[in-house]
Amino acid sequence: MGIKEIIIGAARKDGRTTLTEIESKRIISEENIEVVETKLARTKKEAVLLAQKMGFPVVLKIVSPDIIHKSDSGGVKLGLENAAQVGKAYTEIITSTRQKEPKAKIEGISVQKMVPPGAEVIMGMSKDAQFGPVLMFGLGGVFVEVLKDVSFRIVPIARRDASQMVEEIKGYPVLKGYRGQAPVDISALEETLLKLSEFVERTPEIRELDLNPIVAYSDRAVAVDARIILEPSGN
Repeated sequence: MGIKEIIIGAARKDGRTTLTEIESKRIISEENIEVVETKLARTKKEAVLLAQKMGFPVVLKIVSPDIIHKSDSGGVKLGLENAAQVGKAYTEIITSTRQKEPKAKIEGISVQKMVPPGAEVIMGMSKDAQFGPVLMFGLGGVFVEVLKDVSFRIVPIARRDASQMVEEIKGYPVLKGYRGQAPVDISALEETLLKLSEFVERTPEIRELDLNPIVAYSDRAVAVDARIILEPSGN
């Protein structure tokens, strides 16, 4: 039994369909998609030790299967530069989350390295009632909600489809290098789309998937956040 089956099985046993960021990232990384290393801290002391081991700056995020939009509940702290900041952020995240989401089950706090700035894109999958799994690609971060600059393809996709998905968005010039910005590794984005397509095709238990953002650089692309929602039991 692989990591994917173990994690999905544990979620089923708990009676939940939403995987945590850490669970989602573990599954995605098993598909040879690069993700930011993310560790779970259950105490403030553990968060500080993990941050020191990873090296600063780090990001802290709430880990709860009941909280999908972590920022809305004050569950994210970015760019923490030292142990004191990590300790303070840990307390603030727990306090804020308990106030805003009193019924949420809190598993702990995720600690991850802050990645350098790059071009942010989103990749995702949702299921259409008629066509089944559909892949989505677009500019990531806040842009996806504001600009709705995305492209879609029905799973499975071929390399030509992946290439067209990237080229179709209005923000494509940003990826190619706009006004002195370094162009990103387009082939790395295409590879990730192909891997996602293969993964989705052989994992019908997944209802919805989001990698947002994926930060693209001149030589690679790395997923900073991941979210997987399962089909209800029996589907």
